[in-house]
Amino acid sequence: MEKKSARAIRITLCSLIAVLSLLAMFIPYEPVRSSSSVPAMEGPLVGHVIAVDAGHGGYDGGAHAPGGRWEKAYNLDIALRLRDYLHSLGATVVMTRDGDYALCDPKPKIRKKRQDMERRADLVLVGGAEVLVSIHMNEYRDRGQSGPQVFYRPDCPAGTQFASVLQNHLVEALVPKRARTALSGDFYITSLGIPSALVECGFLSNTAEEALLRTDAYCDRVAAAIGDGIAAWFAMEEHPEAAVREER
Repeated sequence: MEKKSARAIRITLCSLIAVLSLLAMFIPYEPVRSSSSVPAMEGPLVGHVIAVDAGHGGYDGGAHAPGGRWEKAYNLDIALRLRDYLHSLGATVVMTRDGDYALCDPKPKIRKKRQDMERRADLVLVGGAEVLVSIHMNEYRDRGQSGPQVFYRPDCPAGTQFASVLQNHLVEALVPKRARTALSGDFYITSLGIPSALVECGFLSNTAEEALLRTDAYCDRVAAAIGDGIAAWFAMEEHPEAAVREER
């Protein structure tokens, strides 16, 4: 009786394994993606915590390139490259998102965008970030416009200095047709009480520049320029005070 039961169990297990193997053939493979690279033990940014915000995400696509790609994808691409580059310089990086999603509930009691931004702010501040860089792409009706443009909070001296250093490094590294200077702008993400900059990495409305922003080589140059700018700012002997957090 015991031998018969054991044989029945073996047959059942073999049948189950066969069924599972067959099902596995029809389940699409999802690669495991590391959420973060590991900070280097040495480098100019060891001991510093930097927030990298990939603008938009999920339902919020941002600007729309003529080829059909949404801004959110370009932003995330540059943000992840920047994260890895900052890690290579020794920094600890706080990401507001590392995939294609928004940070709001499906049906929040407040506006989706508001909840999304509040949750980004919480991640940055709880993570102990010393500075913040928000990655975006530009768009304009004049399709001849091109080049990176950095924005800062107008009443924040530290943010103004920080944005200017980033702008200079982007101009030097990318050599755009027009060497822009950093400008003031009113953005929620730059009002958190730490030196912050919103970086428009290029114009999606410019066909040539949008094509560059699809290439690994150019995106690596953008990320490295921003990362080198951050390191250069931390290396400066004096930093002005940052404005307190603005309640909105």
